[in-house]
Amino acid sequence: MSKLKPDSLLSLVFPSDPQVSPDGKQVLFVLSGIQEENLEKVDQEFARPRYRGHLWWSDGQATRQLTHGESGRGDSSPRWSPDGQTIAFVRSSGEVKGALMLMPTAGGEARRVTRFKQGVGNVKWSPDGRYLCFQSGGDTEDKRDERGQARVITRPVYRFNGLDWLPETPAKLWLYDVQKDKLTEWHAPERGMESVAWLPDSSGVLFVSSVDEKAGYEWRSEVYSLSLKGKVRQVTHWNSGIMSVVPHPDGERFALIGRPEGKGNTEYSHVYLIGKSGQVTRLDEGHDHHVGNAVGGDCHVGAMPGAPVWLDEQTLVFSSTVRGSAGLFKATTKGKVSAFDHDPQGVISAFTMNANGTALIRESATRFPEVELNGKTVTRLNDHLTFKPVKPQRVTFQNELGEGEGWVLLPDLRKKQKAPALLNIHGGPHTDYGHAFVHEFQLFAANGYGVCYSNPRGSSGYGQAWQSAIHGRWGTVDYDDLMAFFDTCLKEFPALDSKKTAVMGGSYGGLMTNWITAHTTRFQAAITDRSICNYLSFNGTSDIGLRFWANELGLSFHRSAEAQKLWDLSPLKYVENVKTPTLIVHSVLDHRCPIEQAEQWYAALTLLDVPVRFVRFPGEDHELSRSGRPDRRLTRLTEYLDWLERWL
Repeated sequence: MSKLKPDSLLSLVFPSDPQVSPDGKQVLFVLSGIQEENLEKVDQEFARPRYRGHLWWSDGQATRQLTHGESGRGDSSPRWSPDGQTIAFVRSSGEVKGALMLMPTAGGEARRVTRFKQGVGNVKWSPDGRYLCFQSGGDTEDKRDERGQARVITRPVYRFNGLDWLPETPAKLWLYDVQKDKLTEWHAPERGMESVAWLPDSSGVLFVSSVDEKAGYEWRSEVYSLSLKGKVRQVTHWNSGIMSVVPHPDGERFALIGRPEGKGNTEYSHVYLIGKSGQVTRLDEGHDHHVGNAVGGDCHVGAMPGAPVWLDEQTLVFSSTVRGSAGLFKATTKGKVSAFDHDPQGVISAFTMNANGTALIRESATRFPEVELNGKTVTRLNDHLTFKPVKPQRVTFQNELGEGEGWVLLPDLRKKQKAPALLNIHGGPHTDYGHAFVHEFQLFAANGYGVCYSNPRGSSGYGQAWQSAIHGRWGTVDYDDLMAFFDTCLKEFPALDSKKTAVMGGSYGGLMTNWITAHTTRFQAAITDRSICNYLSFNGTSDIGLRFWANELGLSFHRSAEAQKLWDLSPLKYVENVKTPTLIVHSVLDHRCPIEQAEQWYAALTLLDVPVRFVRFPGEDHELSRSGRPDRRLTRLTEYLDWLERWL
């Protein structure tokens, strides 16, 4: 049996940000490898592996590297000019956090455009090629922590996962006139700007923002227009979540991805067409699936674009999650939806397209993510894997809504040999396990464990009723589904050892791990990662706490009657029932599921004399397992395997 090690992660190269050329015949993309931080000053006692990205190009026949920077995080965000003659991108090297660069497509030195103290992001060319817009904090710097100064908090949301302290003023939108080589501040918003999109005639942009702070933390957004002269106008009265906005080719209408008013987290996002006079038409009527890719994987480092695209005046292409897969679908302005590129056994994790061609990243449970151009694979990353992926086997279970599904990865076993069984629970809860490539699962299987993972009620991809089924009742029907699935796995696969089992998960999966060990002693080990245990304190400490339980459970901690109900749903209320040896993993800068949740669970298990180990990661946030610093990801995986070996 092969003993794949956690350091197999270091050999992986991660593709991201595929950008199709205007003529549809070329693609730019980023490949991020893992290298020692400074090859000239290698610390022999402490390795410092870091991600470093480079730009690559392909025309479907040849594929070559475009940039070769050797310091910093490297290059990212490649963007074609409309005439295909220039590439804009972002370079991070040395002390530079992220500078806008321009490089001729035909070759030559890249020219630096910005010299801000802060990095730039969300770079977009105007359709006529004259302008570039991007977002940046410019030269503003916050040194209060460095200087030991006090912070005065007056805003409802002041910290955010992945960003830590939010700036006092949101990032500004900048306009660069390529012809005149002139950079100006275009718009300084009161609140954050999302989904900035140029109008077809280059007269300005549409963007998504909120009308005030309260609407912002309640995820109620509107679409605004911004002219080249800086005039801002609100163009919707949506009063609900908007994920992206896509101007129609006629310049008068636009599509948006969002939720209808009065609907929260449990509601699918849908595709809407907003007419010139404000009339609203839902274009995906009858398509009972989530818009966007909700299938989780751990091999996505870098940007994974997925905004809808107008192919012509009648057809919009968007991504959608269908059961454990994600593909591309097209909707007409008359509301007819059909598959455009959908493999029920695969996942399209990123895409860009125009009327001339399509660039995307495709993966499956046994195929590492690869870049494709017009159906042709232009990378060969899967060929360089240091292990042979195990193929999952599908398992189904039943409940009153119908058939649920999951999968099992069985290790290579000798005759009559049994494998300890691991029940893995995804986060969200409105995400999916499925046909994405998961290095972590392959690692477990290669080390002799049977990996069981499923999509209980609350998961995306199985219809609105399935996703909404856990509203107000986390830990009930989702618990039933997880147990029914795991029992089915043990029954259908005799090679799984029912006497050696573990339960594990991250985020919502960590919450359910805590809930399960507080309600059954059937598992011999548990691993709870970036978890929640106390709904009351989460409400007041998470970056989404002000509105999350109201959306998911219809409850909030600032009302006494509802606070009691939140406590009744919290795993911590039942912690005295826990007997299962538990590994707790958490990141210090996780503001989505704050580390105080792990600290409470650790303290309680310690007082109860339950075997427990608490691993804290500095400098990491909620994304450690997927895109955290490589050396910390290695430590996390090593801790997982050591804990399983100890107790199973």
